[in-house]
Order: sequence, then C-alpha cells, then structure tokens
Amino acid sequence: MKIVIMGAGYVGLVSGACFAEFGVRVTCIDQDADKIARLQKNEIPIFEPGLDELVAKNAANGTLNFATSLMPALKDADAVFIAVGTPTRRGDGHADLTYVYAAAREIARNLSRYTVIITKSTVPVGTGREIARIIAEENPKAEFDVCSNPEFLREGSAIGDFMRPDRVVIGCESERAAEVMKALYRPLYLIETPMVVTKLETAELIKYAANAFLAVKITFINEIADLCEKTGADVRVVAKGMGLDGRIGRKFLHAGPGYGGSCFPKDTVALVKTARDHKVPLRLVETTVDVNAGRKKMMASRIVGACGGLVKDKVIAILGVTFKPNTDDMRESVSLDVIPALQKAGATVRAYDPAGMKEAEKLLPNVTWCRDAYDAMQGADAAVILTEWNEFRALDIARMKSILKTPVLVDLRNVYRPEDMAAAGFRYGSVGR
Repeated sequence: MKIVIMGAGYVGLVSGACFAEFGVRVTCIDQDADKIARLQKNEIPIFEPGLDELVAKNAANGTLNFATSLMPALKDADAVFIAVGTPTRRGDGHADLTYVYAAAREIARNLSRYTVIITKSTVPVGTGREIARIIAEENPKAEFDVCSNPEFLREGSAIGDFMRPDRVVIGCESERAAEVMKALYRPLYLIETPMVVTKLETAELIKYAANAFLAVKITFINEIADLCEKTGADVRVVAKGMGLDGRIGRKFLHAGPGYGGSCFPKDTVALVKTARDHKVPLRLVETTVDVNAGRKKMMASRIVGACGGLVKDKVIAILGVTFKPNTDDMRESVSLDVIPALQKAGATVRAYDPAGMKEAEKLLPNVTWCRDAYDAMQGADAAVILTEWNEFRALDIARMKSILKTPVLVDLRNVYRPEDMAAAGFRYGSVGR
C-alpha cells in the first residue's frame, strides 16, 4: 500500500515512520521546506526516543520519503492522512481548523482516483463532514471517502503507543474505506489489537472524551493532594488504594503541579467550547480547566513559601522545564508559569533540562541554562524538581547538600521520600504529603 501524510510534525512524523515500519510506502508532505530538507538528511526536528533510528532505517530502505509537493505522491496513493496542527483559536478557544481545511482543499485539487482521506489531527465533532463537503465542492468528480482515525500517542513513548496500542479507532461509513483502513492496520490485527469501527462523529468525539477524562483524573488527584496536606494523609498511598480498584486504575493518579503539553490543555478547552455551542455544558470539564490553570500559577507560591516567604535576590535552581520527561515539548509546561513568577518576585533562575533547553530559551528569557543538574544547583538557595526526568530520580543527596547554599528541595513530582530528605538535613517540600 501507499499513503501520503500531510504534516511532518509530531503526529505526522511518528505515524509515518511507524506505518513505514509496517511495510507501507509513506510520503510525508510539509510546506516547511527547511524541515523537509532536514528530514531528508535524517535530522529529526523533535525529540522522541527511538524516532531518529526508525526514520533513518525506513528512509534508507525507501519506504519513508519526504517532500513539499503533494501532487506526485498523491497520484497513486491509496490513502492520505491529514496530520496538521489544530491549535487553540485566538479569542474563543475553539480548535483552529484553518490548516485542516487548507489541506482538504489541496487534496481535492489533486485527486485523480479513489482515495481515502483520513483525519489524524485532533478535530471537533463535525469536521469530517465539513472536509467531505469541501472536497466535493472543490472537485465534484472526486471519488473518495472521509475517515476519522484519531491518534493516542503519548509524547516520550509514541512509537510503542503506535506499535502496541490499547485500541485503534476508525470512523468511516463505507465498507470500501473500512477495508483500506483494516489493510493499513493489518499488523495490529495480527496481535489482536481491539479495533473500534464506528461513524465519523463518534470517532471524533472519542479522542476528546478520552483526553478530557484523563485531565479530570489528574485534576482530581491534585485536589485530593491538597486535602492530604491539610489532614496529614499521604496522597501516594491514597492514589495506590484508589488505583487498585479495577474500576479506577492506577494510571494518571500521580499528584503534581498540573497537566500541560500539546493535547490536554487545548483539547479540554475545545471540548468545552463544542459542548457550549450545542448547549450541553460539560461542567466537570469546565471546572477541570479552571482548576488546572490556577494550580500551575500557585506553584511559584509554594516555592516562595519553602524559601521562607521571600525569594528576592535568591538563586533558585530549576530541574526540568518540559511539560513531561522524554520530550522537548514546552507547550503549556508548568515552567512557563513558575519561572516568570519567580523572576517577578526577584529571584535569579538557573535551570537544566536534558532535552528541552533549546526550546525553552525561546520562551524563558533571563534564565541561566546549565550543563547538568549539579551545575544548576551550585550556590543556589533552593532546588526545585519540575519535571521527573530519570536522571533526577537518583541524584547524589550528599553532593546536593554540599553545593546548595541552603539545603532546600521543593519536589513537585514526589520523586524523593520525605523521611530520607529529612534525615539528610534538607528542608523538603512535596505534593500531598
């Protein structure tokens, strides 16, 4: 089979590399000529474990190609995926579908045979119908079907998520299109991956509903963590006790500074807007959005409190700035709230992140970027763990104490045990304990 993927960003590039690994002939199209030129030289523009090797391998064997022009690749393609960005639209919070609809128009102008057009981008309910309308309007003779095939890729483990997913969701309404989709995912059928084949609107909503539910789950345990702090309970044990209930499960019950990233923040807001448009307010999701935004803003106050109530003229070492480990993604990271707030309060910030500093430099001015965690902590008045990278899980506590000006650690990811830090002579703060 041969497919085209429009958009060589995170979703498009990971999906393209993984389909190529399945033996599908893939061409990733992007209007960014510089990005395509870099990909053609095996230079990966994003950090995702294992992606560079997968791209290089399949580019070398000819199953994965990159181009800026759609027409040559689409001419004999069985399917084309739309995997362009759907950022939050300024002003109203809806998903901005400008790039999706532009892609649909470009596809329509170049269709010459039956082709399945698949939305991989996260799009609101009704987008597939509008894509079909646009294509029919642009090219009345076009022979096509529109499908929805939402992605469920977690940054930092995206390749494993694609190759061994919990499920594959396919929204389509013709048997011909369903057969194309099943052929594309045949390797997953062989390992008995559950396939949910449904109508367009249902598939589109599954993605938003799943992300919103997980965001609610995270926000719930964060609020329970606040109650734990006031009552003397331990949120880790509360979460364990909850998670052992098969109806609840352990995942996403990790208290922390709030969720961020490219999906949960924009998808929850977009779902709220869609629900309001249909006059079915989702009050639980609305509250989740508000609580999470407030939580990220109050994290700086926790740090200031751990430093005695003032950080003016103090040096704060920040360990981790990306929204989660194993990615260089800075979108909606708690560091974007915490670091400016500390600076506004008069603190000097020294920071280190294993992968995110290049991106962070563009967003966080007046930060001293360091070569490792110990360099960041050298002479600092306090250290703060914002992102739970593995290399922060086994820091030399004695060395930390010797290089910090004062032994203060604010652990917003609950990496260390309070009793161990107290025994080492640290003033230690965590979440929900």
